[in-house]
Amino acid sequence: MKVIAINGSPHAKGNTYLALAEVGVSLKEEGIDYEIIHVGHKQIHGCIGCGKCQEKRNGTCVAFNDVVNEVLPKLKEADAIVLGSPVYYAGIAGTMKCFLDRAFYVAGANGGWFRHKVGAAVVAVRRSGGTMTFNSLNHYFGLSDMLVPTSVYWNIIHGLIPGEASQDQEGIEVMNTIGKNIAWMLKMKEETKDKLTEPASFAKTFTNFIR
Repeated sequence: MKVIAINGSPHAKGNTYLALAEVGVSLKEEGIDYEIIHVGHKQIHGCIGCGKCQEKRNGTCVAFNDVVNEVLPKLKEADAIVLGSPVYYAGIAGTMKCFLDRAFYVAGANGGWFRHKVGAAVVAVRRSGGTMTFNSLNHYFGLSDMLVPTSVYWNIIHGLIPGEASQDQEGIEVMNTIGKNIAWMLKMKEETKDKLTEPASFAKTFTNFIR
C-alpha cells in the first residue's frame, strides 16, 4: 500500500514537513510505503476554469504543464493522500491552493480518481487560523467521495521557526495517531475488499439557484 503526502509549504524542511514526517513514522511502522512530495516552492498557476480536463479526459491539466501534471499519476495510484499546508492569513498557502484546485478538478473530471481513497489533512501554524485551514483542506476530500480518518485532536501542530513544532508534544502525538488511523483504515479496506461491495457511483446532479 502506498501513501502520498503533499507538502504545500514553500519551505522544504519546515514545520509542515515535520508534521507530515511524523505521520509517516506511524505509517512506516505499520508497513505502509510513504512518500512526501514538495510542491509549495513551485510556480503553480491556479485553475482558470477552462473545462478542458472535463472535455478531453486525458488525465492532465491541459492549460498548464507543470508539477500538477507530474504529480497527478502518483496521486491516482496512491491508496491514501495526505495534504499538508502552513497557515497564511488563516487559510491554505496560495501555491498549495492552486495545486489542489487543479489536481482535484482533473481527478474528478476523469472519473473520480480519488473516490474511496483515504484522505487526511495536517496543518502547521504559529498561533491562530489552524482550524480554518484544516477545514478548508478537508473540503477537497468531501467533494471527492473520499474516506477521512480522524485523530485525538484537530490535525494541527504549532511552531514558528523550522523545527520548532517538534516541541509541540501534543501535536506530535496527533500526527502519530493520524498515521496509525490511516494505516488501520487502509488495512480494513484491504481485508474487506473481497467481502464487501463498495457503494455504487452515480451521475451527479448539478444545480444552482437560477431557474
